[in-house]
Amino acid sequence: MKDQEYLDMDFTDLLSGTTLNRRNFLKRFGGGIIIFFSIGDASAMMQEQRRQGYPSDFNAYLRIGADGRVTCLVGKIEMGQGAITSLAMELADELDVSLDSVDMVMGDTDRCPWDMGTFGSLSTRSFGPYLRQAAAEARAVLLELAADQLKKLIDQLQIKDGTVFDKNNAKIKISYAQLTEGKIIERHLEQKPSPKKPSEFHIMGKPVFRQDAKEKVTGEAKFAGDIQFPDMLYAKILRPPAHGAKLKNVDTSEAEKIAGVQIIKDGDFIAVLHKYPDIAEKALKKITSEFDIPEAKVDDKTIFDHLLEVASKGEVVAQDGNIATGEKMTSTIIEGKYLNSYVAHAPIEPHTAAAKIDGEKITVWASTQAPFRAKDEVAQALGFAPENVRIITPYVGGGFGGKNQNQQALEAARLAKLSGKPVQVAWTRQEEFFYDTFRPAAVVKIKSGLSNSGAPVLWDYHVYFAGERGSQHFYTIAHHKTTAYGGWSGRDSAHLFGVGPWRAPANNTNTFARESQIDMMAEKAGLDPVEFRLKYLKEEKMRGVLKAAAERFGWTTAPSPSGRGYGVSCGIDAGTYVAHIAEVAVDKNTGQVQVKRVVCAQDMGLVVNPQGAKIQMEGCITMGLGYALTEEIHFKGGQILDTNFDTYELPRFSWLPKIETVLIDAKEEAPQGGGEPAIICMGAVIANAIYDAIGLRLFQLPMTPERIMDAIRQG
Repeated sequence: MKDQEYLDMDFTDLLSGTTLNRRNFLKRFGGGIIIFFSIGDASAMMQEQRRQGYPSDFNAYLRIGADGRVTCLVGKIEMGQGAITSLAMELADELDVSLDSVDMVMGDTDRCPWDMGTFGSLSTRSFGPYLRQAAAEARAVLLELAADQLKKLIDQLQIKDGTVFDKNNAKIKISYAQLTEGKIIERHLEQKPSPKKPSEFHIMGKPVFRQDAKEKVTGEAKFAGDIQFPDMLYAKILRPPAHGAKLKNVDTSEAEKIAGVQIIKDGDFIAVLHKYPDIAEKALKKITSEFDIPEAKVDDKTIFDHLLEVASKGEVVAQDGNIATGEKMTSTIIEGKYLNSYVAHAPIEPHTAAAKIDGEKITVWASTQAPFRAKDEVAQALGFAPENVRIITPYVGGGFGGKNQNQQALEAARLAKLSGKPVQVAWTRQEEFFYDTFRPAAVVKIKSGLSNSGAPVLWDYHVYFAGERGSQHFYTIAHHKTTAYGGWSGRDSAHLFGVGPWRAPANNTNTFARESQIDMMAEKAGLDPVEFRLKYLKEEKMRGVLKAAAERFGWTTAPSPSGRGYGVSCGIDAGTYVAHIAEVAVDKNTGQVQVKRVVCAQDMGLVVNPQGAKIQMEGCITMGLGYALTEEIHFKGGQILDTNFDTYELPRFSWLPKIETVLIDAKEEAPQGGGEPAIICMGAVIANAIYDAIGLRLFQLPMTPERIMDAIRQG
């Protein structure tokens, strides 16, 4: 086929799912080598990805520019988890270029391949293998091109730092930049090369300073709230006082008297726009409104009874043996009922978006974990063709699962269309607490039993509305069943407001319940909590992390409660095995808990960036202090009573314990998730340590001073 004919062929654009002419597609990138890599038919795979939601296979794009710089286009986003560095490390190592020559473009729906979203600690473990495969193919293509240029056999060549040279004569060489010469070259390989083995790594596996660190420390980093245009308007939106409230009457006449104010009314959607946000806020306060508010039938104290009342038939998610048989074998029954309240994501950056329309096209800069979902939602809401909607995701100031919803992006887009001007919507902290989804309130009921010899023989586990993630135990128990009732997402009869994923969704709740119950079983069996776990853990990986944590901590055997304030907890999340051991001190006069030390051991397979992994472990431990000790949403019906950090208490730097991290060397194994696992054990490890300190067990999260004092008073 002639080059002219090839360029004029149509094909499916993997960036947007639309049909483009090849010539037009290549024009979008300019000079350089474009390496296309795919697994199977790209168009069919795109449709399958969309049907499945999160894709099982990825198509990604590498661009090697005429200047030798490498651009990697990734549908994932960077919200503090460090993927901007770890993915670049994988690419650089496989491509044999320096890390500082890689430019990451993330979460731009016009430039990056479609992706379901950034969550589940999937960036490295799920997308990473395909990125590495792509880089390996790119490297092989460049070797072929170099062999042609240098008139050498490929076996005679090797690559270092983006330069191909003759093994026997280093003066015979050609760089990636010289190979491109500003030309567009496409070449496919009939046989796909294998990615490198760990023994061949030069970058992966070594600690690397985060690439976005300088920008964020100096304030150069751009977030959605930093996007501005000369004619941009700031929006303030009329909000209801409670979830489920209906607007009855509204009067905007006083607000309209303020110079420069533009009032937008679109049904019940009412907004005030002005070129200065403080003037828009002032005008919003001038609006008078009346709402019908539903009767409050449930609050933060009665929610748990409500959940049990409305629960539908459960689904068995794990089972072996027979519960009735297990009960007959049991000499000691232990029952526990565990509760956790609603918990907010409370990111540093509230939901924010800026939208700008140019002709028939709209661009939205949004703090979102799911830019491609936002693209579809904006297109549908505005009646735009999907190819005319572009979502750009700047840095995101924390998400933790809460920025999967794109309400602020839709609000900004609607207002940009209705006003004819660029519009920014930045939620206040009060709006963030009201509209952001919460980790759901949940109940876990467990009946477990020991035989005459002290062996665990019975495990009957029921989890209500947390979800099943992390609910399956990993101990040797002959007769067990785990049943889940409802999940962690949606808005139904169980919840009066939106709930959704919260860093390691469901697993925080389930690990708190499971590991607290295991501690009670260990005590009844007369065994130390570490000894009991090591005796009955089924998997060597879990035994390995627990042993590593105990060794680093300096654990010495003692039955609980020992008065030392030591606690232990184990868990599995995102394919990663984790064990915590903590030391706490409890003030019996105030109920205050001081977490003095936490040791966390983690087996996550190949650790791409050990420094990044340890930072995530430390962040999880810090964040976990909050849900364990103070964080909960108070509400009455649909009214949220916590609207800022004066009543919703986050962990403070003064709380931080000494944190020690241990990474198991498992570089020959596939990398697993690292953004969430270390948080799941925090509730249980602190609860178990509190029990060891004062001999009182807490069954509800958070374990506030008030709840601890209640437990002390009740003995």
